[in-house]
Amino acid sequence: MAGDSKPKGGWHSGRFAHTFAAIDLGTNNCRLLVARASVEGFEVIDAYSRPVRLGEGVALNGTLCGDAIERTLHALGVCAAKIDRNSVTRARHIATEACRRACNGEDFLGMVKERTGLRFEVIAPAEEARLALASCENLLDPEIPYGLLVDIGGGSTEVSWVRVKPRNDRQGGVTTELIGMTSVPWGVVTLTESCTSGQPRERPLTRACYDDMVERIRADLRPFCAKHQIGPAIARGEVQMVGASGTVTTVSAHHLGLKRYNRTMVDGSRIGRDQILRICDELSVMSVDQLTHLPCIGDDRADLALAGGAILEAVCRQWATPTVRVADRGLREGVLMDLMRQADREADPLCRREN
Repeated sequence: MAGDSKPKGGWHSGRFAHTFAAIDLGTNNCRLLVARASVEGFEVIDAYSRPVRLGEGVALNGTLCGDAIERTLHALGVCAAKIDRNSVTRARHIATEACRRACNGEDFLGMVKERTGLRFEVIAPAEEARLALASCENLLDPEIPYGLLVDIGGGSTEVSWVRVKPRNDRQGGVTTELIGMTSVPWGVVTLTESCTSGQPRERPLTRACYDDMVERIRADLRPFCAKHQIGPAIARGEVQMVGASGTVTTVSAHHLGLKRYNRTMVDGSRIGRDQILRICDELSVMSVDQLTHLPCIGDDRADLALAGGAILEAVCRQWATPTVRVADRGLREGVLMDLMRQADREADPLCRREN
């Protein structure tokens, strides 16, 4: 990887002096963004995403398996080549639930370093929540005082309870305070393996099985809801919800009637709670084979769609906010924003003197 550029003046200082990269290695997907700073944020110059299923089997046996490791190493080799080709000067690479949970997670990341040169940091659920909030902050309405940010992952689901205030120095902007967060130990991969293992692809789930998945999630959400009195705040009209994950974006694309996924149309869109519950109900009676034929689901997501729908339904039944704002963004974007702010601080003469 290229070394850090020396600080320059004007538009070539701070964040504008660097090319940034972030990898989010989750239970299901490996995602890379390479970007440069722009006036309004950043411009993506390269990207990569693959469903590597790193966490396959972790919920059942507690270890990363050989096939999943090889798939992931191949994907990370592609990422490393893209990072090198784009002469990246600042990078942070993070791993989440699969590496947190697996007993051989650290050994695997050592293998990644040896094979690809990429260094990964296993982050805690609280750091996941902070990064997700950083990436989704500008989707929050400054006139609604509280927010729920729901991030449905492969191995876990993070929910953040956020205080939202208008930002005085920018019209329409917000400042946020993370009041609390919870990490439910079920995501689309772990819930699928736990509840639908052995289910024939051509046969729909029983209603009892699907309802059990929904109730399993709700049971883990109720203590968090009671602790922060979220239900009464929703009843007062003081809460907005943002959903970030492949599940939420897929449901939004289905609602919009897209034949092919279009991030521009999905990111920032709104979908009503009633529409979400209707779509989840429609999907719940379909087999995996039937789901593969739906646009924006296909082979890559079909076997995980039922668990994802159950998690999203549980969230919407627990918290009856009238709409959900859809975010096709997540940890990578949060990491990039952190890296750019750090570059600005390091280039600021006042900050350098204080250090």
